[in-house]
Amino acid sequence: MHPVPSTVDRLLKPLHRWIWADAGRRARKLLRFAETEADGGRDLARAAELTRDPVLRRLFFRHAGDEQRHADLFARRGRELLAAATADRGFEANWLAPGERGLDDLRVEDEADETLLAFLHLSEQAAAGRFAAYAEVLDADPQTRALFARILEDEAFHMTYTRKQLARLSPRKQGLRLWQARAARIWSAYLRLASAVAGMLGRLLLLLQYFLLLPPFALLAKRAARSEPVGFAPARRPVPMKSQY
Repeated sequence: MHPVPSTVDRLLKPLHRWIWADAGRRARKLLRFAETEADGGRDLARAAELTRDPVLRRLFFRHAGDEQRHADLFARRGRELLAAATADRGFEANWLAPGERGLDDLRVEDEADETLLAFLHLSEQAAAGRFAAYAEVLDADPQTRALFARILEDEAFHMTYTRKQLARLSPRKQGLRLWQARAARIWSAYLRLASAVAGMLGRLLLLLQYFLLLPPFALLAKRAARSEPVGFAPARRPVPMKSQY
C-alpha cells in the first residue's frame, strides 16, 4: 500500500509549497509533528497493554516504537532548522497543513480493538497522504524531504497492518467500523475548524472594537478635557471649627 497525496492535497499543492517555504515555520511544524507522534506512541503503548490479542499487542508495541522514533526524527530536524532560522514568527497555518492526528484524543480504555484499528487505519492513511504531499514541495530542503520519505515507509506498513487486522477481527463489519471511524474524524475536524474560525472572528471583533468604538470615546474625552479650567482651582477658605456640626 503506497501512500499518495489525496486529491485535496494535490489541489492545495501551491498553498503547501508556500507554507513550507519558510524555514522557521517549517521548523515549528516539525516540532509540533514530534509532539503529536510522541503522544500517539504513548496511546499505542497503552492500547498494547490493554488488548488481549497477542498479535495486536506485538503490532501495537511495534507501532508505538515507530511513533517515538518519528518523534525523535522530527524533533531533531526541527531543532536544526530552528537554530538556523530567523526569529520572525509569521502565520503558522496549522489547520491548513496538519500532521498526523494519531488517535486524536480517543480514549483507548473505552474502545474495542476493532474501533482502534479502524481509527488508526484512517489516521495513518490521511497522515501518509499529507506527508507525501509535503515531501513533493520540499525541493529546497532535501534533508527534510528525505526525512518524510523515510517516515512514509513506516506509514505504509501501519496502513497495511491496521487494515489486515481489522479484516481479521471484524470480517463482516469492517466496512461499518471504517464508516463509524470516518464519521468521528469528520466531527473532530469540524470542531477544530469551528474553533479556528471562532478564534479568527474573535480577533476580528476585537480589532473592529479597537478601531471603531475607541476613537469616538477618545474624541469625547478630549472635548471634555478642553472644557476643564487650566491650572489649579483656588482653595476654599477654611471654616473655623466651633463645633462638630
